[in-house]
Amino acid sequence: MKDALLNRDETPAPLPDKAEADRGGGAGTTERGRGARWWAEIVGVFWLLLIVLGFHSFIAKPFYIPSESMLPGLRVGDRLVVTKFAYGWSFVSPTIPNPAAIVRSLVLRQPADSWSVSLPAWHGRLLGRLPVRGDVVIVTPPGTNSDYIKRVIGLPGDRLEVRGGTVLLNNKPVMRGPIHYLDIPVDVNSPCNPIDYPDAQLRRPDGTLVCHLPLVTETLPNGRRYDTVELGPSPGDDYGPITIPTNYVFLMGDNRDRSADSRFSSAELGLGGPVPYENIGGRAEFVTFSLDGRATLNPLTWPGSLRAGRAGRSLHPEDVTS
Repeated sequence: MKDALLNRDETPAPLPDKAEADRGGGAGTTERGRGARWWAEIVGVFWLLLIVLGFHSFIAKPFYIPSESMLPGLRVGDRLVVTKFAYGWSFVSPTIPNPAAIVRSLVLRQPADSWSVSLPAWHGRLLGRLPVRGDVVIVTPPGTNSDYIKRVIGLPGDRLEVRGGTVLLNNKPVMRGPIHYLDIPVDVNSPCNPIDYPDAQLRRPDGTLVCHLPLVTETLPNGRRYDTVELGPSPGDDYGPITIPTNYVFLMGDNRDRSADSRFSSAELGLGGPVPYENIGGRAEFVTFSLDGRATLNPLTWPGSLRAGRAGRSLHPEDVTS
């Protein structure tokens, strides 16, 4: 009886609630939650990369000038915007990163032709349009994965010849103005190498070292004009005549005596003649900014390496007919 009374007065043990019941599996739940968060981060990064690559492939992408073949308008260190939709899209339009090339370039400091890979070649373009004579374009030479930047001089059906440095289109010489000069400040990215530009280095009275370049203004038949560098006789001063095939374009650099372009074979690192228009990757629009080559990994050096007056410079030639 006493035992019965004592048992009746004792407080019953509380039943475990659901949280307590699940606590035994808490470690596994935490791990699952952590894994879900990591997976969500990976998915987010994937979609971000897909959006960026899609924009680069179909709308516009940045481009870096690595050579002096387009002087005086473009200098080594210039960063540009290139539109991908100007002529429609082809197999060279998509931007597909090449991790091996990126590692070789950034980590191993080895030369890499390109940080991307191209799709297998096919003929034609989606919503394709031919460039306008005088456009500055990015081109991938057939059989390579490198990008060049040149100016469109000849179009399909043109009879093109270069004679004594003067371009002839359909038996008519392209109009050339008198020689005039431009002084480009010498810096790390524009050293004015005496081998390439003999006697061009000059020191101004204020002590500034400049590259004193002789220029000739060319005016194409459609009224678009631009400056070219004229250094005297060179191997590319005589070429052709040829007739440019259908859906091909003839490209030349503005630094005529220092440009490997359609006048030179692929063995000479040129474009090997007229280029199929599906190998054009886009049209150069404007300079975003330009670096003189003094910048290092230290962020404090970045502002001082910016070249003044380059940002926003249009890359469309002047049209004297408008």
